[in-house]
Amino acid sequence: MISYPLSSAVRHPSSAIRRRPPAFLLSSFVFGLCLLLLPACTKRETDVEAGIRTQTLLIGNGVEPVSLDPHVTSSLNDACIFMALFEGLTALDEQTTRAVPAVAERWDVSPDGLVYTFQLRPSARWSNGDSVTASDFAFAFQRILKPEFGARYAYMLHPIKNAEAFNTGKIRDFSAVGVAAVDAHTLRLTLERPTPHLPALAAHMTWLPLHRPTLEKLRAVDNRTAPWARPGTLVGNGPFTLAEWRADVHVVVQKNPRYWDAARNRLERIVFLPTEKTEVEELNFRAGQTHVTFGLPTAKIAVYREREPARLRLEPLFDTFFLRFNVTKAPCDNQKVRRALALAIDRTGIVRAVFADSRRPAGHLTPPDCGGYNVRARVPTDFATARRLLAEAGFPAGRGLLEVEIQTNNTAERRRIAEVIQETWRRELGVRSTIASMEGRVSAQYQRTLDYSVAIGDWVADIADPVNFLEVYLGKGGNNWTGWSNPEYDRLIAEAARTLDPERRFEFFQQAEALLLEEAPIAPLFFGAQTYLIHPAVKGWVPAPLWVRRYQYVWLEK
Repeated sequence: MISYPLSSAVRHPSSAIRRRPPAFLLSSFVFGLCLLLLPACTKRETDVEAGIRTQTLLIGNGVEPVSLDPHVTSSLNDACIFMALFEGLTALDEQTTRAVPAVAERWDVSPDGLVYTFQLRPSARWSNGDSVTASDFAFAFQRILKPEFGARYAYMLHPIKNAEAFNTGKIRDFSAVGVAAVDAHTLRLTLERPTPHLPALAAHMTWLPLHRPTLEKLRAVDNRTAPWARPGTLVGNGPFTLAEWRADVHVVVQKNPRYWDAARNRLERIVFLPTEKTEVEELNFRAGQTHVTFGLPTAKIAVYREREPARLRLEPLFDTFFLRFNVTKAPCDNQKVRRALALAIDRTGIVRAVFADSRRPAGHLTPPDCGGYNVRARVPTDFATARRLLAEAGFPAGRGLLEVEIQTNNTAERRRIAEVIQETWRRELGVRSTIASMEGRVSAQYQRTLDYSVAIGDWVADIADPVNFLEVYLGKGGNNWTGWSNPEYDRLIAEAARTLDPERRFEFFQQAEALLLEEAPIAPLFFGAQTYLIHPAVKGWVPAPLWVRRYQYVWLEK
């Protein structure tokens, strides 16, 4: 800060004596000057500091939400916001990934494992004051399972008796589905087959209840695009309510005083910040604009390890990154080409060059020790076999093969992943490729509609069970964006679903995953991790391998 003199030395014309102005004049001058300089000299309160003072949590959330309708999206980023606005029958404990009571204060299971009876809390309320009832869950389940609604994630409810038949249009009467509102606070679910992980499934966003009067009033029951999930119209039952949504700026939620456990919620509001580029997000963190980031540029890991380790988090995550191949479009309609491309990936090189060895190379889809399951099959890095397969497919040294476009969102890490793969394919196979970077929502839309050739994707588990990774690639799976379908694969997953013995169930998964890797609609790259920054004022924020978060038990403290 520039230093200004408060008084000048005055030399008397007849002597060398220095005189001081009267004390009251000096003090008045100092006071006046301080008032003038106050705006320039006072330190401005940062957003983070203001947030600590007002219990406003500022969180990075990656990309802009696709939708705040739980039946329309399958995005992790959107799910992060759903967990603030809604609550299901159960919730997942962050650290153990086990189901814990939420709207349902308890549940019972029949001896044969086919009937679950959930007892709802009489104190559970919607944000408008209405009681949350068993009928609200039944209504939501019927909506997401309607075939004409076209919810891509509806298969998460297929363990319920006749849910899949209703979802695929084989039966039209929802009363035949195993969902019964016995009374206002008792929900009975009859299952197609024993599903030991059903309480964990019930915490998923596809199982959330919806406020029927709101959707009916806004004609959103059967309309995917009806704007009911907006500030002023969204009625939720979670610990927060939707206050503001400014596209590409923020989503603001505020404390819901009608939430059944509101007394334990110390936060007044949460601001979700869609910042797609981790470089920008890291700058915002350093500038005091974010308490918790969604990610962190790999190049910054070493810096924070050395200088600010208390603000760096490196935590395990049930997450796998992979290449998707569009099997409906040349050249990826050829299994030998896909397999060759999958074998010609230097996974260790990607992890080292892009992530400074903060990730683990993935030779299979399901992460290690996912619910006790460990995969036997592997996709190795094998350039010689890759070259042979490419030649057998009619493209020796890549000659005659169409140029491959690798599609990715525009984060620096994914662009770098694509560049490493591009160079490896050129050097080892003679395959020419280009890279198309685009905004995340646009890339997702292209992949959903099979308007791509090769794309970088990833899948974060909803529950700690291998079925959550493997059922994605069922022939009619709503999140199977490859165009691949195999009856034998579908049969193996179905057999696993009917099997009570854990070892036999896992064996069916082993066979299915081996088939998936051989057919190669995807090529595993590496297993993900949560790498992010967190301000020391954030309390109650514990490691979460499934990325789920109960914000009502997080708070800010100086």
